[in-house]
Amino acid sequence: MVEKSLRRPDVTSERTEDDKNFNLRPKSLDHFIGQNYIKSNLKTYIESAKKRKKNLDHIILYGPPGLGKTSLAHIISNEKNVNFHSTSGPAFTKKGDLVTLLSNLMDGDVLFIDEIHRLPPIIEETLYPALEDFKCDYVIGSGPSARVMQISIEKFTLIGATTRLGLLSRPLRDRFGIHLQLDFYETNDLAEIIILNSKKLNFFIDADAASEIAKRSRGTPRIAIRLLKRVIDFSIVDQLKTIDISTVKSSLKKMKIDFQGLDEMDRKYMKCIALDFNGGPVGIETISAALLEQRDIIEDVIEPYLMQKGLVQRTSRGRILSKQGLDHISNYEK
Repeated sequence: MVEKSLRRPDVTSERTEDDKNFNLRPKSLDHFIGQNYIKSNLKTYIESAKKRKKNLDHIILYGPPGLGKTSLAHIISNEKNVNFHSTSGPAFTKKGDLVTLLSNLMDGDVLFIDEIHRLPPIIEETLYPALEDFKCDYVIGSGPSARVMQISIEKFTLIGATTRLGLLSRPLRDRFGIHLQLDFYETNDLAEIIILNSKKLNFFIDADAASEIAKRSRGTPRIAIRLLKRVIDFSIVDQLKTIDISTVKSSLKKMKIDFQGLDEMDRKYMKCIALDFNGGPVGIETISAALLEQRDIIEDVIEPYLMQKGLVQRTSRGRILSKQGLDHISNYEK
């Protein structure tokens, strides 16, 4: 116990430093914009845990990248007033890495694992008893002299985040008591996020300009904030004190972000299907080879928004460009 108490200040200082690096992140559920049903349910779960003086059930957050999974994990730890430990699935290379991490947790701590679907199988199997019984089995030695040592760990809450829920094994998925799916944001929520963050960045943006950025942000706060920062860059260079809609339109035109939020990579993807494969159908592996882009990037980053907008369709025979997608490409070229 003495060893763990000595580690606690280090964990707290790491969280403080993280807050400095991510000062645009909301710190509480009340300051988190959008995802209303998730916020409502989380408030209920957290309040229930506090009243019962129990830990939260393990939570899995899933959805496209940039929607706020990491921010929500930080908020949950803040609302529970516990330490926050962050890592990712690919960071684990051997069983001992996980055992060491789990043995350093204190009662009630939050362990956040991003891209949890990329955990190696041996690590995932070690996680099972930790999630259910808060114990870890660790093999000491090798060969005939090897023996299994069981380590008791403090009760903690695991928050897993993934963009590919289907790649999570059934045994691991079933051990999460709370499943929360994040959806793309509405334009008005994104506009509110943009205005709030522009104030944090000490720059004024009017409502129409914020709405224009929101419309081109693909329903994703991360993209909205990135575009806002770049528009601010153009405004500073042009010695503008405020951002209006004309500034936004000219800045995004220079960045080649069109009226639906599509960038050069999206249009390259759509042109590939339209011109090289006559609108489809065409398999994802073929598109990946033609674009020299990884399949995961296409499926996780490019396609979700295009399918949501009805520009691309996935079929059993492959990807097909819809009439709306063909019209978008032809109109942009004009």
